Formats: sequence, C-alpha cells, structure tokens
Amino acid sequence: MIESTQADAGVRDVVIVGGGPAAHRLADSLHARDTGRALRVTVVGEELHEPYDRVALSTRLADGAADLTLQPSSMWDDDRIRLVTGERVIAVDRDAQMATTSGGLALHWDELVFATGSSAPVPEIPGSGHARVYRTIDDVDALVAETHALAAAHGRPAQVVVAGGGLLGLEAAGGLAKLGAHAAVVHSGGWLMSAQLDEGAGRALGRIISGQGIGLHLGTRPAAVLAEGGAVVGVELANGRRIDADLVVFAIGISPRDELARELGLELGPRGGIAISTACAASAAHVWAIGEVASFEGRCTGLVAPANAMAEVVADRLLGGAAEFTSVDDATKLKLSGVDVASFGDALARTEQALEIVYADPARGLYQKLVVTSDAKTLLGGIFVGDASPYASLRPLLGTQLSSEPAAYLSASGMEAPGGDELPAAALVCACNNVSAGTIRDAVGGAHADHAEGCSELGALKSCTRAGMQCGSCVPLVKKLLESELQKSGITPSRALCEHFALSRQELFESVRVLELTSFDEIVARLGTGRGCDVCKPVIGSILATQHGSYILDGGRGGLQDTNDRAMANMQKDGTYSVVPRIPAGEITPQKLAVIAQVATDFDLYTKITGGQRIDLFGARLDQLPEIWRRLVDAGFESGQAYGKALRNVKSCVGSTWCRFGVQDSVSMAVQLELRYRGLRSPHKLKFGVSGCARECAEARAKDVGVIATDQGWNMYVGGNGGFQPAHAQLLASDLDDETLLRYIDRYIMYYVRTADRLQRTARWIEDLEGGLDHVRDVVVHDSLGLADELEQAMATHVDTYEDEWAATLADPERLRRFRSFVNAPHVPDPTIARVPEREQFRPATADERERGEAVLVSGPSIPVRGADA
Repeated sequence: MIESTQADAGVRDVVIVGGGPAAHRLADSLHARDTGRALRVTVVGEELHEPYDRVALSTRLADGAADLTLQPSSMWDDDRIRLVTGERVIAVDRDAQMATTSGGLALHWDELVFATGSSAPVPEIPGSGHARVYRTIDDVDALVAETHALAAAHGRPAQVVVAGGGLLGLEAAGGLAKLGAHAAVVHSGGWLMSAQLDEGAGRALGRIISGQGIGLHLGTRPAAVLAEGGAVVGVELANGRRIDADLVVFAIGISPRDELARELGLELGPRGGIAISTACAASAAHVWAIGEVASFEGRCTGLVAPANAMAEVVADRLLGGAAEFTSVDDATKLKLSGVDVASFGDALARTEQALEIVYADPARGLYQKLVVTSDAKTLLGGIFVGDASPYASLRPLLGTQLSSEPAAYLSASGMEAPGGDELPAAALVCACNNVSAGTIRDAVGGAHADHAEGCSELGALKSCTRAGMQCGSCVPLVKKLLESELQKSGITPSRALCEHFALSRQELFESVRVLELTSFDEIVARLGTGRGCDVCKPVIGSILATQHGSYILDGGRGGLQDTNDRAMANMQKDGTYSVVPRIPAGEITPQKLAVIAQVATDFDLYTKITGGQRIDLFGARLDQLPEIWRRLVDAGFESGQAYGKALRNVKSCVGSTWCRFGVQDSVSMAVQLELRYRGLRSPHKLKFGVSGCARECAEARAKDVGVIATDQGWNMYVGGNGGFQPAHAQLLASDLDDETLLRYIDRYIMYYVRTADRLQRTARWIEDLEGGLDHVRDVVVHDSLGLADELEQAMATHVDTYEDEWAATLADPERLRRFRSFVNAPHVPDPTIARVPEREQFRPATADERERGEAVLVSGPSIPVRGADA
C-alpha cells in the first residue's frame, strides 16, 4: 500500500533524507524547539535500525549484542515526528515538492534536508568484488559472522587484512583481532592516522598497535585482492609483496552520498558533497544539507561535532532563527584498540612560527604535543597518543593564553600541573553538542532555562546542557566545572575519585587497607564498577605499592602504572630515557663516580648534575636500560625512584663534617632519611632537605620535609614545594633529637599518604585540611587521633620490606622481557632516534635539524639483555 503526506494549512512539512546521527540530532532539536508545533517532520532511513552511534561500531564488533541506538528516542513517539526505516528516497520533484521512497511512499515537503551521510569506498582493483567494508551495523555483524565461519572452516584463526590505517581501519583491525583473527593493516601513509597525527604520534601509535599483534604494512596500498575458487586467499600490495588473507576489509575513508543531489542539479563541492552556505542551505531554495554529505568551504567531514552543529543551525533556521555554521571543529578524541588518541586545533603546526612542545615515549606508544605561538603563550592545538588525559582541560583553552609554561599541561612531562586556568564563558567544553563553559556554569547556578533550580549532580547537568552526552570525552572537565561552581555557592561537591569509584582517594586507601585487598580486580569488584580509567588505575597502583611493597609491575599491576613507572626510568622528548642512580645526600665515592663515567661513555649518554645533587644520564634506549642498571647495581647503586611518585631525593649541605658554620651532621642525617623513606609510593613526589645550620644551604624550606640544624637538635619544617605554586615549608616542631625527628617524619609522611588526594602535593594537602598546619601538628606531635603507633608501624613495614626495583628486575628473566624495543625483534634498536653535538655531548635533534640533515641517527647495535632473550 502506498502512503502519502499532503500539505496541511498552517503546518510545514520537513523531510529529512537519511537516518543517521545527523538526522537524529536535527529531529531531536526540532522536537525540543518546536513548542508551537508548526512543523511535521519525517525522517527516512534506508537501514532497518533506528539512528545509531556509528562512532561506537567497534563496541558492536566486540559485543554483537551491543545496543548503539542514539538517545533520546522519545521524539519518535510524537505524532508530529515520524521515522521511516528500511527505505530510501529515490526521487525528488522540486516543482511539486514531493519525495518518493523505494517503497512507494510519497512525501510532501516544504523543507528538504539531506542527511544522507557517506559510503565506504572500495577502489577498482582486481578482485575488489570479494572485499568487505566497515561502515554500518550490518557490515559489522557480517564481519563477525564471517570471521567465526572462516576460523571454523580452516581450523585456525582467520587471517584478515584491513586496508586503511585511519580511525575506522584501526577500529576494524583491533575488533577483529579481539575476535581471535590474525589481523594486518595496510596503509598508504608513512604512519598511522596520517591525516590527524604527525609523524611522531603516528609512529608511537604504530608501536602499540603492532605490540598488540596486529601487523602493519605502511607506505603502500592493495593492488589486487587474490581469490581462488571464489574464496579470498591473499592481497597483492603495490610494493610487490603478497599477504595471505581469508578476508579483506576496506576502510579507506568516506564518499559523500550525493547521488540524489546530483540528479536535482544542486551545486556540489570540489570533491563531492552538497555545497552549503553558513546557513547550511544548498543552492536550491528550501533545501538544506547536514553531516557528512555537506561540503563546507570545499570539504566534507566525518566527525560528530560538525554534524551536530549543522543540525542545530538548520533547526534554528527552520524556526525563524539566523544561526550560522562558521567553522569545522575537527578536534577528535577516541579510544582506539585500547589506546587513547586525541587531537585538536592546529595539531600539525601549520601556523607560521608555531612552537611544538613534545614529550614522547614511542617505544611504549606515548606521545604528547602542544602547539603554541612563537612566544609560547597562546595555545594553538595538540596531539595525544597513549595518554589523552590532558585533552579535556586543554581543548577549551584553544586560542587563549596559558597561565604556565606549556609543558606543565602535559601529564607526561612529570611537572607540577597548573593550578587551573579559568575558562572564559565562551570556551567550548563539549564540542559534540556545542556547549560552552558559560552554559554549564549557568545550569549549575540555576540561570539555565531548562533547569531553573540549578543542577547539583553530574547526571542532571549532562541532561540539562547535553554536555558529555555523546562521546563523553569532556565529562572530566564538566565535572570539574560543576565542583567549582558548587564550591562558590558554599556546597560541598562529591569527592568521588572517578566515575568508577564513588569513594575519595582517602576512603579508597582505607577500604583497601581494612579489607586487605591485593589486586585491582578485587578492588573494583568490592568497591567500584566497570574496568577503571586513567584516573583510578594509577591511584590504585600507588595504593597497592604503598600497602604491600611488592614489585610494582607484577600481578597485573603493570597496566595500572604511569609511563615512567612502567619503564622504571624517566621518559624524554625523543623517546629515550634518563637514568638517575640514587646518591644519598649527594655523597659519592670516587670509585662510584668512575663507574658512572664509564657507563655514560660506553652508552654515549648525555650527562648532567641535577638540582637535587644527583647525576642524570640521558639518552638511554629502552632495550639498553637493563644492561646499564646491571652495571650500576653491581657497583652498589640503587634506583633513585626519580621516575615514580615517591621520595625523589634528600638534599644536604656538608654540615658539621666540613663546614666551619655547621652545628649538626647534616650529611649523616640526610643519608639516614633517604635510606629510610626510599621507594615509598605516595600521592605525589616527595623531596627532603637537610641543612647543617641556619644558613640553609640545602634549601630545606623549599621541600616537603625540611630539616634544619640547631644547637639543640633539629627543627622540622613541612609543606614546602616548588612548581607552579611554590610554597615555603612551615615549622612543625623545634629542637628535636634524632629519634624524635624520625618518629615525627614517619607519622607525617604516612598521614599524608593515607589522606591526600591524587596528585596533591603536601603544600596543597595542608591547605585543604580543616585546621591546616595546626591539625597536622596535633596529629603528628600530640597524637590527637590516636594513630601514632599505627602510622609508625606502617612506615616500619615499608622500611623492612623495601627492595630496589631494578635489582629485582635484573634477577628475573620474565621481568626483563618488558625491556625490548620491538616485540618481534628484541635486539633491534629504535632507528628513529637522532642527535646533534652540543658542548662536547649529544642532545636530541629538532625537527628542523633532521630536515637539514644535521642530525646523526643513533642506530648502533643493541645490547642483548642477559637472561631475557626472546
């Protein structure tokens, strides 16, 4: 039976051609805005499914039952908004203003909106008819079924080749690999995601993807799909190589679905797609285009945020507004095969004289870059691979001046994070739904039209503003803004650690201690939900290390650690590491100095004396770390814990041993303190200082714990630190003997470890405690909480069970297997490391020096790790 719609007096008909995310957003917006019920909306989608989230197709690949239906879906129940599935519009009559569907449905329209999206192209090469694509739910379901069928037929895992190293291709390869297939990716670019990432980020991503067992064939493309007897047997590449395959999947981009628009004679973009104005209007009256089929300023885009913005513009225009679509926000954040990837703004540094601040660990797939103006003040863009946690707070600051040096905003730098840049009201917090910081603040304060009483819970705030309702990457920043606004109103916000744990870090620490939990899985099962995140995993790793003192990378705890902890070394900007042997109090024998000199010479390491009285050896490759540390451990050195949130060093002057002004033996005390508190994991790094007199040469009052000698003993200062918000330590107790000083430090440090928030320095911790320093003094000196014995015993347990982590690593061949440049070639050095000479040493080469040919590639033979040969 043929149905039709006819024009009704006083009601305008809107026909949306296409049933994807852009169409859903437009229908939802019209449903919310059309309070006068002046429009009748019909959405025609050729898939049988209701509009669904294409970004989450990888979820469907991993879980065939996953429901990807976009919410809200309540508008489909409104008699003024109709959804037609399983049909497509095949003809449009502009004069009669009628659209005809494949099922014979005739639809009158006053306004016609093209939201036809795009298709997945397959190149015209021999055998391409045997290839599959990765674009729709049906494509995904078919791939799952075929992968399982091939495995059953061959009695082995299916061999799958995915053409395309962009987002969709990597999602497809990662999902198929999780199904048990042997997956390989063929990509024409020199590195993965070459359209979004620069070379450093792409190569870092490539390392971690290949580390998951997915083969990579870069810089080439399929030339033919090979088949025998109707079945795929392989792929021939343009470089002449052949890859065996049972299944070939193309995910090489998108082609706008503009066939119907061509027939109508609409103006098209230079690369296809319907050309639109800032009003999202096509070249014909009352015809519009949104989403992937729309060509704005000569290009189509497949991202969620621009499609949503276009839908909002058209909704506003259809209801008499004058909204405009002025730019494409191509910021992206995604979880790709278990790897965080994000980029925004001028990520590739095309702006003239732009500076790039890079922290890279390519061997472990971590890369963070900020692009700023030549004066290093204004943020232009950024790229993150492996750890995208800074993205949420940095993305809204695009185009604004940063309050601190750029590196401080990168989690990989290990620097003190800025106290917080106040977001301007116009700063975009949620790019997907175009929600600004001002809108969120208004909603919390009750100035938002949809929630006059204000939103004091995260869920209500998301529903009210739509922030965080799509990809979810902005949720941490939305939560931060919520807490800030509540505090301004005198309301105490939730102190939940993250979305997976309703407990604060302090509550989680105590719960783990009381329940005697020993693993992440136990903790999340008893106290949390889900699988954890980049916030809670390092916290739990630190808590377990503090309470149990076991090797930090054993028992599944390796995945909880930050990058430096996983390598047990400090990551540097060129992907190499620095080695910092522990030198308690800066005291070292000539014999040990000779060992350090020989190691630096043999491994060609850049050498510098640090501000903490240590010798830092820069430029070690991942595969060289075990042999370097073997020689240092054999000479009596320990790991300095410079890589972890733990005691970094105890700085001292020479004290009464040599100095004519010294009144106490500061060196002996500093050595004693360093050997007592070494290796203790804490919420943030710790630094101590011991001065032998009031002249304060060790700068003890700039430390978390400062000890200054007096004629009667020692004065103990607490809560000092440098960083973005420097603070002087404050006097806690005076004229202490050695034994009392140690007891007080034990109590102070363990109380801090138990009660501080994640990544909170001691200065900020004391400020946040009710009662501040007086409260700390009551607990530490006067035992006001009755915890003194318990805190001292906890510290005694740490002291008794301490084991140097590098010594433990060298004693275990399985642990040593982590330190390989490449999983499938453990003794092949990283060929991308390049240096230039400077002041009789070698430092990392800049990009310009590489291009000018001034850099020297470091490609000498790797030293096999004894006891860990693969």
